[in-house]
Amino acid sequence: MTWIIRWIVGAVALYLTVFSWSYVQPMAPFLGGKRGLALDGPIGAFFSIAVVTLVNAFVGPILRLLAAPLNCLTMGLMRFVVNALLFWIAGSLGLGLSVQGFLPALYGSVALSILSGLLDLLIPKDKD
Repeated sequence: MTWIIRWIVGAVALYLTVFSWSYVQPMAPFLGGKRGLALDGPIGAFFSIAVVTLVNAFVGPILRLLAAPLNCLTMGLMRFVVNALLFWIAGSLGLGLSVQGFLPALYGSVALSILSGLLDLLIPKDKD
């Protein structure tokens, strides 16, 4: 039951991330008029968060392993780049989420992490 709640929370966080991009985008005029982040409506958020989760689960460990030396050299800053690449890959699959460019991917990955973490605090923990 909690995975359904987490899925809904993830979809809400993704929807809020894409929605908030429309307020951040005017502050980044060098994007050249690109939309940056787009979502196929609220229903698309449910499908897209599943795609983001699957990409993070299967491609994420491989990219994190390959980037481990750079992650050590940059004192953890490479983790943001890896997460942005994973978000960009999920958006490039064309399954409800559209990510055009690295800056929107970086913003999307950071904002999704923050919003998911904040919304996760609202979920009651299991007493198992």
